[in-house]
Amino acid sequence: MFSKLFGSKPAKPSRPESPQIMGLYLGGSFELDELKLKLITPELTIEKPASHHLIQAVGEAHLDSGGKMLRFYTDDDAFLQIILDGGDTENHITDVKLWYFYDTQTIGNDSQWTQALNHTISTPTYQVDGNEFTRVWNAVGEVSPPVAVTEKTFEEDGDTSETDQFMMLYERPLDDDRTESLLVVGEEKIIGNNADRCLVISTGFDIQPADIRING
Repeated sequence: MFSKLFGSKPAKPSRPESPQIMGLYLGGSFELDELKLKLITPELTIEKPASHHLIQAVGEAHLDSGGKMLRFYTDDDAFLQIILDGGDTENHITDVKLWYFYDTQTIGNDSQWTQALNHTISTPTYQVDGNEFTRVWNAVGEVSPPVAVTEKTFEEDGDTSETDQFMMLYERPLDDDRTESLLVVGEEKIIGNNADRCLVISTGFDIQPADIRING
């Protein structure tokens, strides 16, 4: 009754809570072992990976395998990707990679999108910057279609969005039994009645959780 008399304001809706793990969270920051970055950088496609990263957005996608993919997007055109299997704790982490965006191309019409899904994203090998990467996710038959996930992204201002992604993973060998990874993704986001589509190419490399230092 008093709320009606004095016109109290309705409570603001709470923001959706973004995923956290290993001390990584939206708005936080982390550092990577600078010496290890310097040792591996000469073999990588990316020239100057940063050691210090500020997390500006967080992505979450559920995988068909029952696992989960978390992405911590940073201020250096990069994202730290963490794959979980069987649970949401550090004990369930199976893979950690630091990815850098290499190229993004707009897909302007339906025929280009169909071409990308059927032929461009998934090929036996993929050439980037003069290096050949070999497809990792191979199907039993002759055709290996892209893997589809839907990523929910949490922004610092509280906004969220969803993007359908059609991905293929590639690798090439480096020295000391290391590998460089390549991710080719067709991204589709529906805005109103329109489809916003693009082809995104990223290169990445493995990171050990022990090499990540959380700054808070």
